Amino acid sequence: MADKQISLPAKLINGGIAGLIGVTCVFPIDLAKTRLQNQQNGSRLYTSMSDCLIKTIRSEGYFGMYRGAAVNLTLVTPEKAIKLAANDFFRHHLSKDGKLTLFKEMLAGCGAGTCQVIVTTPMEMLKIQLQDAGRLAAQRKLMPQTVAAGTLEAKSPTAMQITRDLLREKGIAGLYKGLGATLLRDVPFSIIYFPLFANLNHFGKRGAEGTAPFYVSFISGCIAGSTAAVAVNPVDVIKTRLQSLNRGSTEDTYTGVIDCIRKILRNEGPSAFLKGAYCRALVIAPLFGIAQVVYFLGVGEFLLSFLPKKDN
Repeated sequence: MADKQISLPAKLINGGIAGLIGVTCVFPIDLAKTRLQNQQNGSRLYTSMSDCLIKTIRSEGYFGMYRGAAVNLTLVTPEKAIKLAANDFFRHHLSKDGKLTLFKEMLAGCGAGTCQVIVTTPMEMLKIQLQDAGRLAAQRKLMPQTVAAGTLEAKSPTAMQITRDLLREKGIAGLYKGLGATLLRDVPFSIIYFPLFANLNHFGKRGAEGTAPFYVSFISGCIAGSTAAVAVNPVDVIKTRLQSLNRGSTEDTYTGVIDCIRKILRNEGPSAFLKGAYCRALVIAPLFGIAQVVYFLGVGEFLLSFLPKKDN
């Protein structure tokens, strides 16, 4: 990815493998992020990321930290494939003599972020319901006054049950609730990440035509990922709130992005937009660092080498 010429199939395989490994490693932190972002004043069950994870293990067991992971593991490969392929496509068509201006790098990132929401929106929609179900269940036990009667079923729903209910009640639009907020998050993220990574990685190149060493690519991926993640965290809070179907009786409901911003500012203050920011940075930085490991090792190329080559 960083300065190496990689074929599109290898790039897609590398992106998929990196996504699977990354999600498995950091999913508990992502669960804590979702639960912290969904907490509103008067119904705060968790005080920090560590407090959230400890309480989750106590009430739901170790595997409670992986609620919704199956959805991510299933859809992360096509999501990464679309994002990487789109960025590669736009960079290729915007480049002149193999070079890109900063503006065109940002434009390519914008295109990649726009394309990936096709998969990201329904994936996050389902994941958030499963992740937040444990928070509402814990509230029902520990803070019964904050949860409306009938909010939760006795048994937590599965991703398939949620999908069937949404399709039956609202059609395909039900899975794409929060699409606008997802675009507002993922497009700026890609605009920041791809150019920032490319330029940080460029500083570590060995000579004019050389490639950057592995550790430079790894650090560049972590810095660019965490920077972009924190920068768009306010929109991530809005997206999480809009996509949550169930909530406590004392918690606000929202009709759209503007209504969500207005109510958060009025009831919780500007600091609420930074909820889960450090969790998101801790999630994104390793994800992109792991991606650089996979690309550096050439896992995709290695796997493709076993396929029979076509004779010309």
